[in-house]
Amino acid sequence: MEGLIVGILEQGLIYGILAMGIYITYSILDFPDLSVDGTFPLGIAVCFVFINHGWNPWLALAAAFVAGCVAGIFTGIFHVKLKIRDLLSGILTMTALYSVNYSIVGKASDFLGMDSVTIFSQTAKFFPGHAAVYSKLAVILVIALAAKFGLDWYLRTKSGFLLRSAGDNEGLVVTLAQDPGTIKIIGLALCNGLVALSGSVYCQYSRAFNVGSGTGSLVMGLAAVIIGLTVFRKVRHLNITTGVLFGMIIYKACISIALALGLPSQDTNLAITVLFILTLMFDLYVLSRKKKPGSGVKKNA
Repeated sequence: MEGLIVGILEQGLIYGILAMGIYITYSILDFPDLSVDGTFPLGIAVCFVFINHGWNPWLALAAAFVAGCVAGIFTGIFHVKLKIRDLLSGILTMTALYSVNYSIVGKASDFLGMDSVTIFSQTAKFFPGHAAVYSKLAVILVIALAAKFGLDWYLRTKSGFLLRSAGDNEGLVVTLAQDPGTIKIIGLALCNGLVALSGSVYCQYSRAFNVGSGTGSLVMGLAAVIIGLTVFRKVRHLNITTGVLFGMIIYKACISIALALGLPSQDTNLAITVLFILTLMFDLYVLSRKKKPGSGVKKNA
């Protein structure tokens, strides 16, 4: 049981970084960015190559983040500069990244050598004895919290304010003498950077690369965001990004419990789809129960 719980927390936090990126496009920009299905394996591919060439594994995380930002910029350029629809822009980037990711590694799937140095092998010495069970979780938690607090800090800056305004009211951005299109590109870059960072952590966690590993990333991230926004939105003093992290942990717990109860592994995608639909239904139910604006206000006699 302890191993199951630790595994859920580890994967929940890894994919929670991805979910925080999707939160930017889904909740703030209202942009259906399918390119994340390509930038997750992009982060894996870049990290995989860096580690195979003996680079510092922490530097590999940074390189993956930058690569994801570049991919997000291309999605933004397709949409803002070339006037391509948002959904199609993401699809184009995702499709192109399939070939890019294959070319980076040189094959469809591969594994890191047993002697490859990762962030987990570097820090394992700090967790002797029984504490070794929690060594990976501790490292992942530090990275996830760093990403969370970094995003929280950014959203409080002037640029972050403009990003939130670009999603809610582009006219306000224009009145501030800023270009809404540029702000969208920045948001897409940040989103895909976080998604690629999540992929790079997963690469060192699983020690493997698969060109199709990003399939379903958007659905998974959206489910976590919706759970986080729906379940934890009314919890006082709880930041939205924290709710998103908890949402991914809950999501991963549901999938892990289903597998532990005997769900065939080939049915995982079906379970993900069903869980996502149930999440949407729950979200709609909660929203429908909310008091309508103006209700409860007495009319003037």
